[in-house]
Amino acid sequence: MISGSTDSEPRVIVALDYPDAQSARMLVDRLDPSLARLKIGKELFTAAGPALLREFARRGYRIFLDLKYHDIPNTVAAACRAAAELGVWMLNVHALGGRAMMEAARTALADYPATRLIAVTLLTSMGQSDMAEVGLAGEPVSAVLRLARLAQACGLHGVVCSAAEARALRAACGNDFCLVTPGIRPSTSQDDQKRVMTPRAAIDEGADYLVIGRPITRAADPAAALAQINHEIGKEGRS
Repeated sequence: MISGSTDSEPRVIVALDYPDAQSARMLVDRLDPSLARLKIGKELFTAAGPALLREFARRGYRIFLDLKYHDIPNTVAAACRAAAELGVWMLNVHALGGRAMMEAARTALADYPATRLIAVTLLTSMGQSDMAEVGLAGEPVSAVLRLARLAQACGLHGVVCSAAEARALRAACGNDFCLVTPGIRPSTSQDDQKRVMTPRAAIDEGADYLVIGRPITRAADPAAALAQINHEIGKEGRS
């Protein structure tokens, strides 16, 4: 378990992958902030802006702002400060932006100790041939480990990773390094996506937080789907 967390806090982050504010509200209205956090990514943030983020934060939800900042250090630092001013619980940058960029982002958040800064290492859509095409040597897992260690050296709190990488990253980076894992599907899911992992298995591999979208957002009863996932990972209390 990462530093500063407790066994009773929500470990599920619901991905609000919606094209508009009203669709996201309809889902969030059916959930409980003591049982889940929310992820707002590029599509919803572009469509609805900071106002919706503030609205959900006022309702007690902890927000992971998933915008993967990747630019020159000064620009990323300014963006991170602006995100922290919105009251987000967590935000991310892209580790391929390099040491100077990540250190600038971390320094920019020095006055916002409640905001966690994590990095994306390598997009899960990228295979070895994709890496070679853009000039990255080695296998994906090697690149992920290298970039995660760099993020840790720059003072970031953790990384986004696949559940399949969690065990290796936990061994390499220690117990205080936060691992946020997408690609999670409940054991009862009939999803046809490949290379996914169940919530319990991901926790057992070393994940701290699970990003879960469609199994909750497209469920007939989203609250019940969330409750089942929390039961599976042994989390049913309040944060």
